[in-house]
Amino acid sequence: MKKYIQITAGRGPVECARAVALVAREICRSVPGLTMSDAEPHKSAPGCYMSITLASDVGIAASVADEWEGTVLWHSTSDPYRPGHKRCNWFVGVHFIDDLELPDIDERDIAYATCRSGGNGGQNVNKVETSVRAVHVPTGLSVKCSDERSQSLNRRKARERLLLKLMSLRREAEAGARRDNWAMHDSLVRGNAVKKFSGPL
Repeated sequence: MKKYIQITAGRGPVECARAVALVAREICRSVPGLTMSDAEPHKSAPGCYMSITLASDVGIAASVADEWEGTVLWHSTSDPYRPGHKRCNWFVGVHFIDDLELPDIDERDIAYATCRSGGNGGQNVNKVETSVRAVHVPTGLSVKCSDERSQSLNRRKARERLLLKLMSLRREAEAGARRDNWAMHDSLVRGNAVKKFSGPL
């Protein structure tokens, strides 16, 4: 399962945005096989990022997460953005994110079953299995359609309703992930750094 590492400047100044790029470089040196999945560049400073998300297709060892998760300090020995500025300690947040397990909408994952519709509608509805239940096997989501007197039409409508339900589930999961990831930008805690680096910005 894919794993993501998000490095964020929180709401910090440009120095923190530069530290994001430098910490991302150090993580890539420490963890082989990482690729950049997403980045939010600083609006006016090239080479600076408010956040960078790195991805690994082969997973990441728990020991790596234990080593890096939390707040990372970059002590600047020179500051080209505000020369002479008294502050020299800049903090960024490092967070590990699991890949979303979203349903794969695939016709082969849908199982269909027929049954009698029951209720009003005449002899054909009550005696012939025209109602269709569609089940998405990986998630267990199911819908039933008995709107039509034709089994094939009910099957088609059941499939459409199931796909809409699955797509809604996907959108909700993606929106939840975006909210969680964005919340990480505001959870940066300064101090108690898990790692400390020193060098020019």
